[in-house]
Parts: sequence; C-alpha cells; structure tokens
Amino acid sequence: MELKEILSHCDHTLLKQDCTWEQIKEVCDDGVKYGCASVCIPPCFVRRANEYLGDKLKVCTVIGFPNGYSTPAVKAFEAENAVRHGADEIDMVINIGWVKDKRWDRLLGEIQDVKAACRGRILKVIIETCLLTDEEKIKMCEIVTQAGADYIKTSTGFSTAGATREDVKLFKEHVGPGVRIKAAGGIASVQDGEDFIALGADRLGTSRLVKIAKGMKGEGY
Repeated sequence: MELKEILSHCDHTLLKQDCTWEQIKEVCDDGVKYGCASVCIPPCFVRRANEYLGDKLKVCTVIGFPNGYSTPAVKAFEAENAVRHGADEIDMVINIGWVKDKRWDRLLGEIQDVKAACRGRILKVIIETCLLTDEEKIKMCEIVTQAGADYIKTSTGFSTAGATREDVKLFKEHVGPGVRIKAAGGIASVQDGEDFIALGADRLGTSRLVKIAKGMKGEGY
C-alpha cells in the first residue's frame, strides 16, 4: 500500500498541552498537503482552524479528553460547543471507571447523549483499550454499536499504551454493521499504518506518518 493511500486514512493529530496556534496551523497545512482525512486538534482551536481551512479539510476534536471522567452533561455540552464552532468530527473518551463498575446503561446513555449533541457529525468513541480486559473491550464493542456511534477508537495516546494489532482485530470481530474502527496511539511507521488498515482500521490517529512523508522526496513521498 502506498503512503499516499495510508495518509488518506489519517487524522493528522496534535493534542499536546502546550501546542500553539502556529503549530496547529502547520498541522492544518500539512493535513491538506498530504491528503489526510482530518486534523485532530484541541477544542480551543476548532473555530480558528475551521475559519482557516474552510472546506479544504475536516476538523476533528476531542471531548472528555484524555481521562473520560467528566459527566455526560459536560461531554454533551463540549460536543455541542465544538460543533457550533465548526467541528466536523468528535472523538469522545468514555468513563473508564463505569466500565470497571459494569455500569453499562450509563455508558450507553453518555454515548447516546454525545451522539445527539453531534447533530449528525461523525462520533468516534475512545475506550482506552490499554486499561481494559478483552471481555470489557468486547462489551464496549456491543455498547458502541448499540449507541449508534460511527467509530470505536482504541486509545487517547495519553495512557499507558496505544493501539495494538490484537485490539483492532478484536474490534473487527465484535463491532456491529456500520461501526468503523480508528487505531490511535503509537502508530510510528508506514508498516504500522498498513498493518492496522489491513486488519480493519478505517482511520489512524497519528502525526508521525505525515512527518515521514515530509522527510521523503518527490511525489511518491
């Protein structure tokens, strides 16, 4: 698979706590230049990025990030605010503690609340796989499907580990029809990107693949 094709699946990401507008602007420029699916940036930059990009590239942002323990009402407000500012896609973090407590109805409800607040925009649900057992991951595949979310996503990139090939394979086996997969966290090479897509990931959350492309010469990257 060519790097150009892999990049078309990438949410080119910058979520560092100390990122500046100049850095966000560069990410936006690179996302357009290298044909990425979106840029994934902090909520405080969504309005400015949307105004800067126009219709050149989709803007994605994060909700309840990175720990997931905001209340459902706060997450829904964050999502609504982001959409109002021009976000095309929303990546929300679930309440991990509720998974451990098996509060499945609360988890379903919070995803549905955020989905409603997205007003038709794409919703990706981050379940932070490194903190869950396989049984919990499978249950979350069921809940994300039932809630009507568009994607299940592996990781924030801020916890103890990122995406693994085993987790993407597990997702593929257990999500329902219409739910796509985003792998994020630790995707560091072209081979990583190709492997995750081959296993069933439709999106990749990473900044490193664009950096690899920028380091190559010529149109073939």
